[in-house]
Amino acid sequence: MDRHMIIAELKGVTKRYGAIVALRDADLQIRPGELLALLGPNGAGKTTAVKLLLRLLKPTSGEVHVIERERIGAMLQVAKVPETLRVREHIHLFSSYYPAPLPLKDVIAAAGLAALENRLFGELSGGQKQRVLFALAICGNPELLFLDEPTAGLDAEARRVLWTHIRSFVAGGGSVLLTTHYLEEADALADRILVINRGRMIAEGTPTQLKARSASKKIRCETRLDAAALEAIDGVSGVARDNHRFEILTSSPETVLRELLARDQTISGLEVASSSLEEAFLSITETDNAATEVLR
Repeated sequence: MDRHMIIAELKGVTKRYGAIVALRDADLQIRPGELLALLGPNGAGKTTAVKLLLRLLKPTSGEVHVIERERIGAMLQVAKVPETLRVREHIHLFSSYYPAPLPLKDVIAAAGLAALENRLFGELSGGQKQRVLFALAICGNPELLFLDEPTAGLDAEARRVLWTHIRSFVAGGGSVLLTTHYLEEADALADRILVINRGRMIAEGTPTQLKARSASKKIRCETRLDAAALEAIDGVSGVARDNHRFEILTSSPETVLRELLARDQTISGLEVASSSLEEAFLSITETDNAATEVLR
């Protein structure tokens, strides 16, 4: 890969806290104009990776390369801002830390705060506060944005509002490193996903590529066959019922479909779907955990 096409990188990085290894020989690259989602269980090393890239930590070994601090914005879970300042006052204060910040009106528009700029921060709802924190992260006109669980605790509507603003930032040429526990969020936003487990980077690809790594498919249908009959079909690994519909899990959808049609010609509402990103993520991490235990 052309090194000029990377704006932030961990290269063979290990980070130790005493006897604890938080990251082990980790490689990570962020490219211009992409959203990279970093996914992993709690304690996998995501926060350590972000702190290394923000220069808040130094690696035990390996190399960290990242663009200048003035070209970076961050929205972190630990962010605390005074509740007695107005939204526009917060943005004005944060903008003063940067050499070439965005105009206030552009920040207000980009974060969807037009009706809130004169409100006290402490009077805002959770979703509105998250949009203000997003505004503070982008007010310096960054090229690279770190978003650490940006929609944690938000309802579905507020989450999707923030998604819109994140997409607009990337569409304008910005790069984002996103950590999230909402797999749906990573699926909806990410150009590329990196899975981390026990401090090691174990999988990388687009959402579609990672979902394809899970062999299971889902067949949904209405059938006269009962659950026991469906489970007895070769290739079926699981069956669940939702009202009048069955959901059949299989790694051999073509074979199972042929058998279903042979046994019940009145079958209807057939759908075949790939595994979700959540199912693929669980499969990848569980396989890695099992392999690690075998090697011990």
